[in-house]
Amino acid sequence: MLELLKEIAPHLRRVAVIHNPVQAPQIAMWHAIEAVAPSLGVVVSAVAPRDGAEIEHTIEVFRNEPGSGVIVLPNPITNLHRELLIALMARHRLPAVYAYPYFVSDGGLVSYGVDPAGQFRQAALYVDRILKGAKPADLPVQQPTKFQLAINLRTAKALGIEVPATLLSRADEVIE
Repeated sequence: MLELLKEIAPHLRRVAVIHNPVQAPQIAMWHAIEAVAPSLGVVVSAVAPRDGAEIEHTIEVFRNEPGSGVIVLPNPITNLHRELLIALMARHRLPAVYAYPYFVSDGGLVSYGVDPAGQFRQAALYVDRILKGAKPADLPVQQPTKFQLAINLRTAKALGIEVPATLLSRADEVIE
């Protein structure tokens, strides 16, 4: 996600990563972002807002410094405050990457993450196997295999960002 954000906004030098530190996948995602940051010339900061007011405070801190951007990792708090996040990014002209394409449909700049519908289909296949007698402990753990990239060109234009053609060609969904 950080590489994607840097590709779409090469001027980035500082990125806030909004996450939930009590969710194991979030911890792993944070460590991956933190590990790649130096090679991209970006300083990352983990922030864990618990409500809308803390989200607003986080964005206020980052909006004042040139070269700032935001990564919004998937969790219940960011999903609950989706409209607020998108509105704050637009108001303060901050590039942001989200985990789900519905953020982009609602006006976010770019998203990259697992295909939510594919995850539900995969879960349904597990339920089917269990109902047919398979023991849950015997079922393999599966990692997502399909990821989606969505870009909102209207938002990019409003932020003064020109999306590289190479990135557009890789997108699964482009909103014009």
